[in-house]
Amino acid sequence: MTERNPAPALDFFAQLRVQVGPVHEIGPTPAGNRRVIPITGGTVQGDGWTARVLPGGADFQAIVTPSLARLDARYVLETDGGDLIYVSNQAIRVAAPEVTAKLVRGEPVDPALVYFRCVPAFETSSASLGWINERLFVGTGVRRPDRVEIDCFVLR
Repeated sequence: MTERNPAPALDFFAQLRVQVGPVHEIGPTPAGNRRVIPITGGTVQGDGWTARVLPGGADFQAIVTPSLARLDARYVLETDGGDLIYVSNQAIRVAAPEVTAKLVRGEPVDPALVYFRCVPAFETSSASLGWINERLFVGTGVRRPDRVEIDCFVLR
């Protein structure tokens, strides 16, 4: 067997609390049951920095099967220093059909019953934060009735 490269390590990047508004139910499409969920605000706590989630983004969802949702969220963060960060977050959320149905209805569920993983990408023109343009990130999520909680980690 050939020698393997080391597995990447994870370092904490930020904890996002993204507030969401009422769901726009598009309905069944060839890609799944389409839903658009407005992003109305929120907070970000990084290691030594904070930011706010600006209103105006959205989470574009497709409930592909009774147990699988594909998520595509796009929004902007504004750091406490005034820098802007564009976020594009691709995710999957998997749970038993009855748990997925509760999530779709906006009901609270035990996060332990849901596999919610994401691959956020961050872009900025900030010189001090420019390093985030050159890194890959992964995260875990929890859907609450009024928000999404995401913990993001940078791959080292």
